[in-house]
Amino acid sequence: MTHYDVLVVGSGFGGSVTALRLAEKGYRVGVLEAGRRFADHELPTTSWKVRDYVFNPALGCYGLLRMTLLKDVLVLTGAGVGGGSLVYANTLYEPPPAFFDDPHWAGITDWADELAPYYDQARRMLGVTPYPRRSPADLVMKAVAQDLGVADTFRPTPVGVLFGERPGQRVADPFFGGAGPERTTCTDCGACMTGCRVGAKNTTVKNYLHLAEAAGAVVHPMTTVTDVRPRPGGGYDVVTRRTGGKVRRRRRTFTADQVVLAAASLGTQRLLHRLRDGGSLPRISPRLGELTRTNSEAILGVRARGEEVDYSRGVAITSSLHVDEHTHVEPVRYGRGSNLLGLLMATLTDVPVDGRNRALAGLREMWHRRRDLPRLHDPRGWSEQTIVLLVMQSLDNSLTTYLRRRPWGRTLTTRQGTGAANPVWIPQGHEVARKVAEEVDGIPGGTWADLVNIPATGHLIGGCPIGESAQTGVVDPYHRVHGYDGLHVIDGSTVAANLGVNPSLTITAMAERAVALWPNKGEADPRPGPGSSYRRVEAVAPIRPAVPDGAPAAYRVTS
Repeated sequence: MTHYDVLVVGSGFGGSVTALRLAEKGYRVGVLEAGRRFADHELPTTSWKVRDYVFNPALGCYGLLRMTLLKDVLVLTGAGVGGGSLVYANTLYEPPPAFFDDPHWAGITDWADELAPYYDQARRMLGVTPYPRRSPADLVMKAVAQDLGVADTFRPTPVGVLFGERPGQRVADPFFGGAGPERTTCTDCGACMTGCRVGAKNTTVKNYLHLAEAAGAVVHPMTTVTDVRPRPGGGYDVVTRRTGGKVRRRRRTFTADQVVLAAASLGTQRLLHRLRDGGSLPRISPRLGELTRTNSEAILGVRARGEEVDYSRGVAITSSLHVDEHTHVEPVRYGRGSNLLGLLMATLTDVPVDGRNRALAGLREMWHRRRDLPRLHDPRGWSEQTIVLLVMQSLDNSLTTYLRRRPWGRTLTTRQGTGAANPVWIPQGHEVARKVAEEVDGIPGGTWADLVNIPATGHLIGGCPIGESAQTGVVDPYHRVHGYDGLHVIDGSTVAANLGVNPSLTITAMAERAVALWPNKGEADPRPGPGSSYRRVEAVAPIRPAVPDGAPAAYRVTS
């Protein structure tokens, strides 16, 4: 059996940060990733390259997008070495004050103040910069913002992308101060979410994971964790199998003194539910699955009727506006030819105010708009002719996840959670979609799942809330799992409040903070013992910083 000081399950934003910062602190780190490793040129050319784009091992697909249908939400998540950073829209906003003041965690500390230096660190590491150009969709959104009376909220998106004086220019990676490998600057091809083949997107593979592996961390791709068992003398056995193995599953057991679960909200919750209900970790908090958030999202779209348009130019998200203090809308794009997700589009249908069935209302709406249906449902040219709208809110609503027994086994499902019910539609989003349709002479649409009141989200978060005891949270404010020494959760599942903006920067900042408080290997732990009251702890400077000597000082870890 292979032994590590720390095993990290997952390689997205939380896992990548953890791997680097603990390697810097002298720990021997292993990273277990269920997906495959992609070189830039191995990423799919379009979303129609299904085996390289969709992650569904049962069908022989080992791509970078996983689609999971739960009872109350359709979840889109990333897969592969680099996790969600491979498929996310490079969009890196800091959330509004409502997030830090959410009553579910605000009483523990002043989170805005405590996380501030780690947001700065995350921005530097991910190379955040405002989108410097103006895409065709931005012109539409600016006009809509003016029409809605919120023109002052329109702004370019802060993104993690390498730009240059010329698109497609070969430049030395600025992260390495001109001493590292060359990279290609952004070409505005719009293919960020099918994987950036030119290498301009600042995925965690380009920074955190690259440096973690240089510092000695070992990444094990195509490795699915099936069990985490405490060892009698301390530490854990982590049982794995080869992802997608049908005949020869190639089971393997790793051992570790400490384990960090960083498989994103969906993966971490599913694993912890199975381990608790299966008996490996029976003392996991009863709060597991609570405060699961969809970021209060809706995914809509407007298909232009004209042929002479191209909304695929730009990075995945180039601007945004706020309809009101809680509702944030962004235009989203896919690269030319990436039309697979266009098959999800259906006629935009409000929830009937009289309580009638929404699916029947949708059928009536389709009949009224029957002349538009061939255009709306033809995937050809969808990415060039469609402005996708991502609508997010910072309201207090949630789901609760749990395992439900089925004839074929236990599967993860949901029910409405604490706070208000998770919204099945967002009226402000529908208003924006119709305004965009007026502006571009287009057809507004939602998804087929909307017609049965199942919204879609690309930002499932929460489910492992932070609390000072097992009665109030799954993990303590230092991200240690209550009841299990050496077990931690550092990913989006600990983000237990809706942000109303894309969560990647927040996940990165929270991970930076969590591992900054760890001791260097062999040193005394400055954090209070498990079960103790919370107190603020100063960051521990690493004993062997991994940021190269040639890198700008701004990239060095905050101590």
